[in-house]
Amino acid sequence: MGRIGVFGGSFNPPHAGHVQAAAAARQALGLERVLLIPAAVPPHKALPAGSPDAATRLALTRLAVQALPWAEVSDMELRRSGPSYTVDTLRALRGQYPADELVLLVGTDMFLSLHEWFQAEEICRLAHIACVSRSARTEPAAMAEQKRRLERQLHARVTLLDNPVLELSSTQVRRMLAFGCAGALLPAPVLEEILRRGLYTQPAQLRGLALSALEAACLALLDPRRVQHVLGCRDTAVALAGRFGCDETDAARAALLHDVTKALPTAHQLQLGRQYGMIKADFTQMQPQLLHAATGAAVAQHVFGENAAVCGAVRWHTTGRPDMTRLEKILYLADMIEPGRSYPEVEGLRRAVWDDLDRGLLQALGDSIAWLREKGAAVSPETLQAHAWLTEALT
Repeated sequence: MGRIGVFGGSFNPPHAGHVQAAAAARQALGLERVLLIPAAVPPHKALPAGSPDAATRLALTRLAVQALPWAEVSDMELRRSGPSYTVDTLRALRGQYPADELVLLVGTDMFLSLHEWFQAEEICRLAHIACVSRSARTEPAAMAEQKRRLERQLHARVTLLDNPVLELSSTQVRRMLAFGCAGALLPAPVLEEILRRGLYTQPAQLRGLALSALEAACLALLDPRRVQHVLGCRDTAVALAGRFGCDETDAARAALLHDVTKALPTAHQLQLGRQYGMIKADFTQMQPQLLHAATGAAVAQHVFGENAAVCGAVRWHTTGRPDMTRLEKILYLADMIEPGRSYPEVEGLRRAVWDDLDRGLLQALGDSIAWLREKGAAVSPETLQAHAWLTEALT
């Protein structure tokens, strides 16, 4: 009797994290082989617009593991109509491998929701459950509680396997593909095929977009929770541009782009910065929340092909700088006062900004410095310099 790992997913696209997780599970669990099974129609989520069809994702998955003798890619879910329910796959595999133990490999999100899956008790009867994730270290209480729940309620056999290698999502890879920086995140044959066939969003498709197309592209690259903030910032920036005599189109474009890289984890922010030569200051590298301004400006310039005014506004929207351009002031302030903002001082700041852009900016910079110092957080040198410069300019 052997042990067979069952690794399902959309594989959209298959990436280095998939390959490394499969290898780690094989070694830790003593698996004779790992079956990678792309889903035709994932039941738990809709595939993003522009995703390749199931046959293409299957071909990419085969390329990802073609050099690994212990890995196999199955098209069984593609040959079955309807949603790709895990229980149906496990039943079919039990018929093919009656003498072997099936080990279902899942990541953190899937593990924590497994009790809600279609016929979850039958899944647990058919296969040993192995969660391959770093969350066993970072969220030990939640992982341990879910293990107890599955064992108690569904009579599951559960192993929590700490994944010592790359933790990565296909969503992150798709974003990095759009920014032209996904090379280290994909097996080389997969990247070559994606580029050859023009799959997913690639930088060449993003240059010089009309405003409506830019909006669609930027919103698709955001964490969905930031969409309303970005749209509110866009509307506020356009209104401020009209009030204070600035190019409204530039204001809209800068606002749409200002958080375009914010959904990336710190490691990917730094990778983008290194590639485009935008992150040099030690302070920025030590403050991850500021990285998206530098990387966003790099992407605005090198990927979207925006003008210098737009790129400058994106670059300085988090810290400000001495002697800011009018567009830079507008985006900095729109980010702070858009309708979704609800901190205590915001109404007073809104009134000040609409009355006088520069005095509103001075108030905003001062509020930011005071808030950071109250939290015991470091204040950017650029913010301090911007406040000092504007204080002197207005006296």
